[in-house]
Amino acid sequence: MSFEQALSGLNAATQNLDTIGNNVANASTVGYKDGRAEFADVYASTLASGSGAQIGIGTQLAAVSPQFTQGNITTTGNPMDVAINGQGFFRMSSGGAVTYTRDGEFSLDKNGFIVGPNGAQLTGYPSNANGTISPGTPTAVQLSLANIAPKGTSTASLSLNLDSRSTTPTAAFNITDPNSYNSSTAMTVYDSQGNSHTLSLYFRTTASNAWSVYAAADGTALPTNPIGTLNFGSSGTMAADVTLNPSIPLTNGAATPLTFALLLPAASTSQYGASFAVSSNSQNGYTTGQLSGFSIGSDGVIQGRYSNGQTRDQAQIALANFINPQGLVALSGNQWAESSASGQPLVGAPSTGSYGSLQSSALESSNVDITTELVNMITAQRVYQANAETIKTEDQVQQTLMNLR
Repeated sequence: MSFEQALSGLNAATQNLDTIGNNVANASTVGYKDGRAEFADVYASTLASGSGAQIGIGTQLAAVSPQFTQGNITTTGNPMDVAINGQGFFRMSSGGAVTYTRDGEFSLDKNGFIVGPNGAQLTGYPSNANGTISPGTPTAVQLSLANIAPKGTSTASLSLNLDSRSTTPTAAFNITDPNSYNSSTAMTVYDSQGNSHTLSLYFRTTASNAWSVYAAADGTALPTNPIGTLNFGSSGTMAADVTLNPSIPLTNGAATPLTFALLLPAASTSQYGASFAVSSNSQNGYTTGQLSGFSIGSDGVIQGRYSNGQTRDQAQIALANFINPQGLVALSGNQWAESSASGQPLVGAPSTGSYGSLQSSALESSNVDITTELVNMITAQRVYQANAETIKTEDQVQQTLMNLR
């Protein structure tokens, strides 16, 4: 029986060395998880054997268990590379087959799908036309490379200070005569086709604490002028917000007239004894924009950046987790497959619940510790030598018995 015991020990040491060698070979593999050979003893079941005198008949490989400890995260500079910091797996789809991986070496294929090195498509939650993401059944993430549509200005805001020391001009208002108004400023607004227009605003004091607001678009005075008035109290502030409604006639084929609400907030519009100054100038329109790049947030949201300064959420990467990740079936290409031992996947968004956060422009390195593996290799070699000595000793014992007279 000693031969059988030693033979099983040799096989076990060989399998352990195979596992260690595979770990060493994958020490520089992205997303690889260290495997650990787990062994169990073997006993022959016989009715005659006493419970206190039974000798085992060797050992056997019980499992090669992946160790899902966190690997080091290294930056790469590639915005499509993604690392998981914490628990979870990327959910990949290829021809309807779903696999899971920690390898975040992604790229875009010709159709805009995010794919891994083996061509499998990354899955997640898509957004609608407005950029709103609604979690549901994960689907292959496809990024739109199309231009973003323009948006006409519908609201605007202006905060400023009008000089209370100003006097009423004597000349009738004329946009070409600087002596006919006290102060002026300009802002860019957009029509329904994304064409920009310059809206010029002119402020003319008409009485104590009272101002008229005139407007011109692209150098032409608006048909209705003034477009509103501003009234201040003795403290130089307005009692309430003022909303002006410029109406710009257009002849370029866009929707006409271009009308929008121009808000002058009471909290930030003043008439003090200081020079005219604009502290805030904003509006919500924009021209069409070409896609200039992507960014991936820690929550997995993939945001497109456009040449017009706008951003839009295009999708969100989904992560999967398992009750027993050691039960996953290892496949080639740093992929794992679900099994009955792993349980069904729990799918959700990064940075929520037990799911880890994502880091873009980075990759998770293999969690193999070379020093530990080399020490384990020496130990496995010693175990192999010891079992070989058992065979050698058993052979000598049997040779002695054969030589008895």
